[in-house]
Amino acid sequence: AVDLSGRHMVTGGADRQVKVWDLRMFKNTHSYYVPAGIPTSLDISQKNVVGIGHAGHATFWSPEALGSKIAEPYMHHALPSCGPIETLRFRPFQDVCAIGHAKGMSSIVIPGSGEPNLDSSEYNLDPFQDKRQRREAEVRALLDKLDPNTITLDPEDIGGVEESSPEIRRARLQELAEKANATKKAKKEKQKKRGRSKIQTKLRRKKNNVIDEQTVKLREAREKEKREQSTAEEGRETKTNIAAPAALQRFFAS
Repeated sequence: AVDLSGRHMVTGGADRQVKVWDLRMFKNTHSYYVPAGIPTSLDISQKNVVGIGHAGHATFWSPEALGSKIAEPYMHHALPSCGPIETLRFRPFQDVCAIGHAKGMSSIVIPGSGEPNLDSSEYNLDPFQDKRQRREAEVRALLDKLDPNTITLDPEDIGGVEESSPEIRRARLQELAEKANATKKAKKEKQKKRGRSKIQTKLRRKKNNVIDEQTVKLREAREKEKREQSTAEEGRETKTNIAAPAALQRFFAS
């Protein structure tokens, strides 16, 4: 049995020893001796209460038993004339432990074994989740485990060997970009008017970017006319400034 934090593991053997392992160091820290029978079922509750089923007895150790060795167990429950215990499991979010034996099932109250606060955001801890929520939680947990660089739509990319030459990688990337651009659909022109667009409007849009000789000549003539007008206005202002006295020039300004 492994606790929810993944730091401690409890194992039982035929020598009636229940060993506590620290998974961070892969090391056996301490052990407990079971006096009556070989341990047949082990479980750790949400609050780290250790349950041991051995012969017709169920022994429970407090959460401190995982961190260091303690002298006495937390609780003890005997099941006389019920045969050996086959399964011992704690019920989530409740202080209840279910015990399966040869004559059926028994449930006992173990105070402080269940988590009192329900956090539905944690993975696989919502007792009210339906099939769809469970499936989405599994997918989300798998995506969290994977490296983002390994998530791809091409299944052949995983396990492949990247080419060592930069030129080959550059050519491969360019080929992929060309394939992506080739599959893109042509963008449709939006109709800015309600209803059907007239053919004259479409032709006018196409002719906006067309430049011919007549258009160039018209533009040059307009620019020449603008330059002549600006030159004439500047000469008129200069004559006015010279002919009129300084005190009366504001009456001649147009």
